[in-house]
Order: sequence, then structure tokens, then C-alpha cells
Amino acid sequence: FLNYERTQESRPFRSLKGKLPSPFNQKPKKLFGRLQDNHKQKWAGWTYGGRAGSHVKAIHHGRVVFSDWLRGFGLLTIVDHGQGYMSLYARNQALLKSVGDWVETGEVISKLGRSGGYDEDALYFEIRYKGTPQNPRRWLKG
Repeated sequence: FLNYERTQESRPFRSLKGKLPSPFNQKPKKLFGRLQDNHKQKWAGWTYGGRAGSHVKAIHHGRVVFSDWLRGFGLLTIVDHGQGYMSLYARNQALLKSVGDWVETGEVISKLGRSGGYDEDALYFEIRYKGTPQNPRRWLKG
């Protein structure tokens, strides 16, 4: 088994607060902490509207730890960035990476869609630290 050599980004995730690229090339429509349409739950991430098939990109290098259907999320890719940090990319039309794959910052990992029973094409995106959702605004470049 060859040791994977990172070619782009070797700085740890936690040192990149406010410097990470967006997973999608639009502004988010639904923001972290805001009430959902049911007025009971708050969003644990961001939702980006977009065209089906648009490219979704990894925000940081890491290893794919989940790439499959998950109830409530649809087709979902989860990337482990180390030290307890993960990013989640949900509602996809197609998943382009498999569990165990290494991904680089900015690499296309999925295609935006409406899987999971949603009626609009969108990307649902979360950043988690030790399982707890974090506000993407604190992590992504403005």
C-alpha cells in the first residue's frame, strides 16, 4: 500500500478558519442556525440552489468516509479532514468518489441534484467538528 502524498494542502483544517473555498459557486440560500420551513428545527448547515449536474467541490483535502444514500440527506458524500473535522455534501444527483478515496481541495466530488425526496435542485452542506455542526460562515472565505 503506497503512502498517499498530499500534493496541494498540508495545513491542518483547524488552522484554515475563514480561508476555505466554497463547495459551490453560488451564495447559500438557507443559512446555519435559521429556522427551517417547519419552524421547529434550525439548519445545521447551508443550502445552495443551483442547476442539476453542477459541480460540487471538496473544501479541503481529506478521505471519503461515506459515499451512499442516507435518509434525509439523499446521495451523500462525507469527507474526513482529520482531527475531528468533516464536511458533508448532500442531495446530490451523482457521487463521483468512493469510500477510501483521497480528495484534494477544489476537486469535484459530486454533482448537485435533488435526491432525498426534495423538490428543488440544491446542495446541502455541513461542516462538523467531533459530530457537532459548525457555522460554515466561520470557515469559508467570504
